Amino acid sequence: MSIAEAYDMPVARAPLVPPSPPRAPDDMTVFGRMKAIRESPIGSWGQRAYEEDIVQGRFFGRSTFILNTPDAIKHVLVDNYENYTRTPAGIRVLRPILGEGLLIAEGRAWKYQRRTLAPAFTPRAVMPLVRHMLAATDETVAKLRAASNVPVDLREAMQRMALEIAGRTMFSFGMDRHGAALRDFVMEYGERLARPHFLDLLLPLSWPSPQDIARRRFRKRWTAFVGMLMAERRAAGKQEGAPARDLFDLMGEARDPETGEAFTDEQLGDQVATMILAGHETTATALFWALYLLALDPATQEQVASEVQTATVDGAHDIERLRFTRAVIDETMRLYPPAFLIARAAIGPDTIAGLPVKKKDIILIAPWLLHRHEKLWRDPNAFIPSRFMTATPPDRFAYLPFGVGARVCIGAHFALVEATLALAKMIGAFRVTLVGKDPVMPIGVVTTQPDRSPMFAITPR
Repeated sequence: MSIAEAYDMPVARAPLVPPSPPRAPDDMTVFGRMKAIRESPIGSWGQRAYEEDIVQGRFFGRSTFILNTPDAIKHVLVDNYENYTRTPAGIRVLRPILGEGLLIAEGRAWKYQRRTLAPAFTPRAVMPLVRHMLAATDETVAKLRAASNVPVDLREAMQRMALEIAGRTMFSFGMDRHGAALRDFVMEYGERLARPHFLDLLLPLSWPSPQDIARRRFRKRWTAFVGMLMAERRAAGKQEGAPARDLFDLMGEARDPETGEAFTDEQLGDQVATMILAGHETTATALFWALYLLALDPATQEQVASEVQTATVDGAHDIERLRFTRAVIDETMRLYPPAFLIARAAIGPDTIAGLPVKKKDIILIAPWLLHRHEKLWRDPNAFIPSRFMTATPPDRFAYLPFGVGARVCIGAHFALVEATLALAKMIGAFRVTLVGKDPVMPIGVVTTQPDRSPMFAITPR
């Protein structure tokens, strides 16, 4: 049974189809595609990429393969994942802000980090952190309620809230004093350094591009800032014999189960940067898109509000009673996947779906394309949360909001709990509408971001 057949259910009304960027011409020139990639990779894909199983191409002498079939994706990300590494361009963009943390580490370094960190992100370990999520969300709701008579920028509000949650769950202290500086770092990097330039794509990783020089200067300032946060948390201390109270405790106490080694201070700093940035930015963006979709679709918004009114929202156990709210989060991440592109370079030759792959060929698995592929989804561009409430879930390799396989996002459970509870609190407290009618377009810059921050009107329920 196909995914489309599994979702063959009656729909009482025409579903919302949110605005999306126009698709590129399939015959776009290399330099035209380069310009589009520079602006937003999402706008560089043509109609073929939404229809065909595998799209082959050439890019500066290398073969490229866009994979849109679950079997081919499973082969690359699970069955033979050790033959595929991050592309040089991906490393250039991520390493200055994430260092050698879990997200971009490879080989033995990645295996060591993964097995050392895994105990800190189990559902049991996440449970004590939920109080931090709820406290920060309740404070955000209270501030918004006090300002509910004027239009609000919910994107900024969700960024502040997610950052506060990240700070409290990481360090057990709020981000009142450091939040503005951290947001400035994130905005500076996203606006100036996160978009790959022509030379980033062309030069070998060992040859620094002009952007790399600026990225190195940024990294020096950024690592000093993260070190300051760690020093402040250490100064607060931890009561002898007390259980871990935050992620910093859990990661500091983590030991490699095979060697007994702890993280060095530099390694711990890279993990802190990875968890704060990957956690707060992706969750804030997902919550913004969920609120935007619900503002465009008042009937679905009322379904969420009705569910929230019949459930208490005070802990991770409440997720089971928030099935429709969770489905809205799932469908939001289908339409606006936090990571819109997974790019890999072949270390050695391989065969994918009968096609020969050479060393250094580029494999592209784009959740943006995969989640909107016309062979895999019924009404792929429509907002239909109920598709995630059927007895037959989507194919594991057709829905990749957190990746899949050995390198699946270690914080997926944490993020889903946070996003579901936060959305429930927001819609339980407010009716959300858009002030203007201009569409908000997604762009791909590390994450799937909006091209602008629209204003919302919020009315207390």
